[in-house]
Amino acid sequence: MRTGFVSFWRNGFVSLSAVLIMTVTLLVVGGLIFSSALLQTTLSSVESKINVSVYFVPTASQSDESALQSKIEALPEVASVQYVSASDTLADFTARNQNDETTLQALDEVGGNPFGDSLAITAKNPSQYADIANFLNSAAGNSIGTNIIDKVNYLENKTAIDTLSKIIVGSREIGIALILILAFVSIIIIFNTIRLAIYVAKDEIAVMRLVGASNWYIRGPFVITGVMYGCVAGIITLVLIYPLTLWISSVTSTFFSGWSPFGYYLADFAKIFLIIIGSGAFLGALSSFLAVRKYLKE
Repeated sequence: MRTGFVSFWRNGFVSLSAVLIMTVTLLVVGGLIFSSALLQTTLSSVESKINVSVYFVPTASQSDESALQSKIEALPEVASVQYVSASDTLADFTARNQNDETTLQALDEVGGNPFGDSLAITAKNPSQYADIANFLNSAAGNSIGTNIIDKVNYLENKTAIDTLSKIIVGSREIGIALILILAFVSIIIIFNTIRLAIYVAKDEIAVMRLVGASNWYIRGPFVITGVMYGCVAGIITLVLIYPLTLWISSVTSTFFSGWSPFGYYLADFAKIFLIIIGSGAFLGALSSFLAVRKYLKE
């Protein structure tokens, strides 16, 4: 370890080059972290706006509605169930059509409240809405003493739900593929940079081999130096991310469904710290380990 630290400071220019290359790489890793968080937040926001509604007949009793709601909430596929009263539905309908005189006149002619109560059901996963709809259309879901369900709007929302499911799956697959590609490119870049640094010490390695030093005795200091490259680059990256996320948040404060990169950075700093520093140390150690093998085999 002492030799690794000495080598880091002694080869200042080479160390600086390696640290700068790794800093750029870790900034890319940081960008992937924030992009992944933004994607997840956006998808969750879209998911929350997609649901299946169960409309009760106006004559349905409160006890039957509550009993069905309890059964639906007990389903493993269900994330939440929101009860919407007939009066709330009427108020929302009136507000949405306040500039439509024809519709409002027709509503007045009907007299009273033509709407029934309803339940807005949100699934844990968009692909599970079909199972919930099947339950509602089955005898267990559709009949509790009397037939209280007027309509289930699953078929009306099916296209949007299926599209959302495909977007979620595709986005996650693309995200994983992008991370793997960038990680591979980063390892190659860092490997070549550290290999150049080790090239400077090839004569030293040759001498140590001649006097009988073991491979790990020779490799160890280079691995420690690689870890130092990664840790220093990680600290620089974290320092740079702070003002970058602060600036991005101020520019895009009305975008991202209210999600703030700076707020995410502060709230999940411990996780981001571990990922950035851990990635830097791992990449540095792995690249040094691989780069020094060439000289140990000669």
